[in-house]
Amino acid sequence: MDDVILASSSPRRRQLLSQLLPAFRVIPADIDESPRRGERPDALVRRLAVTKAITVGQLHPEARVIGADTVVAFGRVILGKPHDPEHAKAMLTMLSGQRHQVYTAVAVWVDHRGRGYVKVAAAQVTFRPLSALEIEEYVQTGEPLDKAGAYAIQGKAGQWVEAYEGNLETIIGLPLDVVEHLLNHLPPSNEGP
Repeated sequence: MDDVILASSSPRRRQLLSQLLPAFRVIPADIDESPRRGERPDALVRRLAVTKAITVGQLHPEARVIGADTVVAFGRVILGKPHDPEHAKAMLTMLSGQRHQVYTAVAVWVDHRGRGYVKVAAAQVTFRPLSALEIEEYVQTGEPLDKAGAYAIQGKAGQWVEAYEGNLETIIGLPLDVVEHLLNHLPPSNEGP
């Protein structure tokens, strides 16, 4: 029986992956997600996705472990999950009326083979200008507090999006085309090395 593990506690990733795989386990990786000094957003998500997959994979060496990470970037500023409501407001104020980037990395690792693959997907999102009241009301819903960039495009903030380029699943946090591609490079354990 092929064992696939999603190394993420994100309900959005779990929901997306269920569209691709009928069965998988969820075992979140407990890692430090802080960016390193001078680290680019694409390098950060790549490192974190790989670290999540390997961390969980070491405990479940026969499984194909999927690690993923998403960040929002505005210029050279990396916007991860906000620390508190004030931080969320500051992020949304920065993104108001602006175009920004969303990077999601997906890693698949099989520990007993010592083998894995990783890919970073990117998308662009443009917000319309937001009023202070809109930002305040949105932050009070609690929705932005566990989201990279302090918003969920599939949630209430979706109404602010003037345009986006790229895969919507990249913005939500798990591009299924990338997951499928990487899983196909690491076939189930019962299909040989």
